[in-house]
Order: sequence, then C-alpha cells, then structure tokens
Amino acid sequence: MVKSKKLFFAVLVFFAVSVIWASPQKDTTGSAEPATNELLIYSIINEDHIKALSELFTRQTGVKVSYFRAATGELVNRVKAEQARPQADILIGGDSANHVSLAEAGALLAYTSKAVPAIPAFTRAADGAWTGFCVLTLGIGVNEQRFKEKYPGKAYPQTWDDLNDPVYKGELIFTDPAASSTGYLFLQSQLQRLGGDRGWDYFKQLTPLAAQLPASGGAPPRLIGTGEAIVAVSYVHALQQYVAQGYPVKIIVPPKTVASFDAISIVKGGPNVVNARRFVDFILSKEAQELFASLSYTIPVNPEAKPLEGAISIDKLDVLDYDFDLAGSQRDAALARWQNEVLK
Repeated sequence: MVKSKKLFFAVLVFFAVSVIWASPQKDTTGSAEPATNELLIYSIINEDHIKALSELFTRQTGVKVSYFRAATGELVNRVKAEQARPQADILIGGDSANHVSLAEAGALLAYTSKAVPAIPAFTRAADGAWTGFCVLTLGIGVNEQRFKEKYPGKAYPQTWDDLNDPVYKGELIFTDPAASSTGYLFLQSQLQRLGGDRGWDYFKQLTPLAAQLPASGGAPPRLIGTGEAIVAVSYVHALQQYVAQGYPVKIIVPPKTVASFDAISIVKGGPNVVNARRFVDFILSKEAQELFASLSYTIPVNPEAKPLEGAISIDKLDVLDYDFDLAGSQRDAALARWQNEVLK
C-alpha cells in the first residue's frame, strides 16, 4: 500500500510538472502562443545588415537569432513550399510585391505592430500582412563640381520636368527600362505622373539627351560620382553611398517621386510566433531603423529615426500615388511601346 501511494504521488507530480511546461508562457504581445527563446529569419537583405540587426535584437531581448540569407526568389519559393511545415518565423527584405504574393498564397500571419501609428500608411498592408521597414525612392543625382564648371550660375534640376532641358544633352544618365527594374520604375512613374501620351512625349524628349542607357541600376550613381556624367536618375540610397564616400554628389528628391520599400512579414505557422511579433516591433523601432539606415543608406519609415546626414526624411517626401499592380500588368505593352516609339 505504501509503495502504491508513493507511485501515485510520483505520477501526480509528473503530471503537474508536465501541465506547467505545456501551459503558454506570458506573451507581451497578447498572444496565447507559447513563448520561446529562439527566432529563425529568412533574409533577403544583405548578410552584414541582417547580422547587425540580429545581434542588436539579441542584446535587447536575449532571444537567440538564426538567419538564412538567400535571393528573393529562392526564399519566397521556400516559404510557399514549406507551408505544410513552416521552418522560418520571419521573411525580411524584398519589395512588397513578393510579400503580397505570399499573403495571397495564405503563407503569412497578419500582425499590426504597436509601432504602426507612427508609420505612414502607404508603407504597409492595411490588413497587417506585411510592413515596409525602409523606403527606396527615386531621385536626381548631380555631380556638383562638373555642373558648376559646365553650367555656371544655373540652378540644379528640382523637378522631373527640369531634366528635359536640352543643355543636358550628352550629360544625362538613366537606366534602360527594358533591362533594369530601376529604369522601368522611372518609366512607369512618369507615365503615371503625366498620364497617357504626355508621359510618352516626356520620354521622346528626354531619351535623346541621354549619354547612355546602362542596363544596371548601379551605373548612374557611379558615372556621376566619377564625373563621367553630370546628371543622373537613380535610387536615392545608391546615390547616398557615393556622398558618404566623399564624391561631389548632390541629391535632389523631386516632387511626386516614386517610393517602394523593403518589407517584413511573419510566416504563418512558424515555430516562434511570439518572437516574430517582437522582431517586427523591433525592426520598426527608432534604434533599429537608424542602425539599418546607417548600413544601407535607405530612408527609415519611422519618422522618429534620423536619416543619414544629407538624406531626406520620410515626412518630407512628396510621394506619387503609384499603382504597382498597373505597372506590372502594363509591363510588356509599355516596353514594346518604348522600343517602337522612343528608341526608333
């Protein structure tokens, strides 16, 4: 009888301990999911950048972060393929269109961060499926030294229409829309800004002024940085890198610029949902935003975060109401018209 009582007591204790360990731990996000001490990230952003962000997150929270860095297509396909048994908690990086496709496939867990009230609405999904964490916007770069030598007393171009000045013939650079996503973004943004035939007339006047139409988005900032051209259309963060390296580059962000952004989303069914939510909150925080801006030269989405010296802040952007879906659906037709009417 004594042995039976001892056995019963041991079983009871074991059961009680099991219940305690199985019970959800307190989650500051309000979720009933069990808290863990791990986080696995699929990263499209540069490895040095995700490493720095992960280390800061671990210092702040104690959560151990593992990450796998790969190209956009590979990671988007991984998340889709792993839906039955998700391996990652977070997908970070890549244009919002990639996150939209995952949301449509049912692969993402909607989450509206507590930081969202401070974040402009155009940078995030209304349903919380994804959130933009940095802004990528087109601007005009000018080699100040050569501009002042060739055009003494002339004001820098301040608008997109200012580029259509015959004096820039042979000194203007922008990328080929058929070969470069940056070039296509520029093409579509002006077509949408001006509308219809006015947009095509703009490029019929602008394109003959170009010294060349390189295939790579990295070429225009390099060419004006080195003084091989004077004026260029490029992503602002690409231009900012040359400013940081001491090149005589002036950055102008015209009214009605087009903005895209790298996005972050939570993988539905991931093993560490509590920490995934914490990481989204973290990536939108002032400290994380300033760290990422210092590494990537992009514009923070959190208006409290200071951009790099000389960079425009998000609350100063005059952003075009750009239709990404329209741009995608018109791509083939627009590039055919570009070839047949502009380059003829």
